Amino acid sequence: MPELTKEIADAHPTPTAEPILEVRGLVKHFPLTQGILFKKQIGAVKAVDGVDFDLGAGETLGIVGESGCGKSTVAKLLVNLEQPTAGEIRYKGEDITKLSARALKAVRRNIQMVFQDPYTSLNPRMTVGDIIGEPYEIHPEVAPKGSRRQKVQELLDVVGLNPEYINRYPHQFSGGQRQRIGIARGLALRPEIIVADEPVSALDVSVQAQVVNLLEKLQDEFGLSYVFIAHDLSIVRHISDRVGVMYLGRIVEIGSDRQIYEHPTHPYTQALLSAVPVPDPDARLHRERIILSGDVPSPANPPSGCRFRTRCWKAQERCELEVPELAVPAVFRLEGGPAAHPSACHFAEEKQVVPETDET
Repeated sequence: MPELTKEIADAHPTPTAEPILEVRGLVKHFPLTQGILFKKQIGAVKAVDGVDFDLGAGETLGIVGESGCGKSTVAKLLVNLEQPTAGEIRYKGEDITKLSARALKAVRRNIQMVFQDPYTSLNPRMTVGDIIGEPYEIHPEVAPKGSRRQKVQELLDVVGLNPEYINRYPHQFSGGQRQRIGIARGLALRPEIIVADEPVSALDVSVQAQVVNLLEKLQDEFGLSYVFIAHDLSIVRHISDRVGVMYLGRIVEIGSDRQIYEHPTHPYTQALLSAVPVPDPDARLHRERIILSGDVPSPANPPSGCRFRTRCWKAQERCELEVPELAVPAVFRLEGGPAAHPSACHFAEEKQVVPETDET
């Protein structure tokens, strides 16, 4: 079984360059209506409700959280498949949410997406060559017609597929091969940013490792920046320079992979990490398992104050009345160290959840 290589995982330190993508106050509400002929809005599903983060050039930002927390909606907003209700998405300082259709078309060359399902994201009636080459029909300036076939074959080779497969159809490939085709399509226009929306969740574990290692290799080769969305916290740690944890439409903690995994300060992050499988039987016996009570609240009617308070063992009256700010907790500001990273909790406290192992 292929393994996620340690060399690749450590290849990308946190960049010091200016952010290539800046997200500020991002909001997406889906209206809830009633009536057939005369529809009336009676509420809204607050899928994304005030998200802030930066993405540096050459960096991988991982976004994790439970199903329904808004991760995929953020991905669609970044590539303009959904229009935000409010907020800004700045690419190289320019707010792409306010661009004209013509200007947005040019920006989209540089922000591409890899979708979650390798089966439904490929048109079964198109050949692999047509699927990967379709971006050239929309942006003909990237590749003249005479060179498109060669470019598609080069992309197939780059993602580890035989260039002779160019005339085959999606049903002739396995799930892992289909996802490679999706990655090749995302690379066709030589983008600077790729938004990967759970690109390995539908694949076998051994194939997941192959695809993640391929993404890391392509990042080095093409100088890519990734927004990598996933459920599997172990995969996110291997590929990410920084990690953002989402809960009910908001980021509740963000920091480097070491800060989040070894020094979590938000109760929700600690609960997520306590559920990560541990291969060492001795470590598994001695670690603390945090079981959250209750269900995830509805995004149509989120709790007041801190959204996690209804399931949090630290919740107090202040949590109900006051929305916690995503900032470095005051208790850690003077001390510094790895625990000094943004966390949206009134009672943030460092807690080691993942047991220490001999591997680093």
